Amino acid sequence: MALDAPIRTVPMTLYTEQYVVRGVIETREHRVTDILNEAEQPFLVLEAVSLEELGFSDVPTRAEFAQVSLGSILFAVSLQAVEPARGLRTLKVGTRAFVSIPPFRVIGTVHLLPERNLRDSLADPRTPFIPVTDAVFWSDRLQHERQHAAMVAVNQARAQILAPYDEQDPPGPAGRAALSTLPTRLPSVPGSAEPPKAGSS
Repeated sequence: MALDAPIRTVPMTLYTEQYVVRGVIETREHRVTDILNEAEQPFLVLEAVSLEELGFSDVPTRAEFAQVSLGSILFAVSLQAVEPARGLRTLKVGTRAFVSIPPFRVIGTVHLLPERNLRDSLADPRTPFIPVTDAVFWSDRLQHERQHAAMVAVNQARAQILAPYDEQDPPGPAGRAALSTLPTRLPSVPGSAEPPKAGSS
């Protein structure tokens, strides 16, 4: 934690399996991923909170504050990209990645040091929440439409699959609409062929 940094109020949007939790948090950290990865307690305390149950259209529940367990967070969403603080900028290389974190899927860019690959970076225990930038996330099961975000901080412990991703989005609105209803195709996995008809060899 940057002890010499001023305390600032940062908006937070957290997704759990059942809720979208929106609120603000007072912190000295510069980025959302730092707030999550440098937390001194196994929870965050947000203020001016609204709770929306996923899959329902009820009026959000509001509270003065709420404690949210870090272990329950699937991912955090930031609509604004935040550059590293001056003096902390490190040259990194972006690689596209796919994350299955039920009931959601996330596709975006993971930034790696030039001498590292995605496999090595995922094995780093110092970053339980991985920032995925220029991201899109959605849930077919919850009928949660695709949303774009500058950054999604994914909880590695809750992710079932995290793999390199090869963009295969067909051009045009019709192609993108069709793609949203299909399973995500991972690299080196061919598309499923049409099953042979009865009696064919």
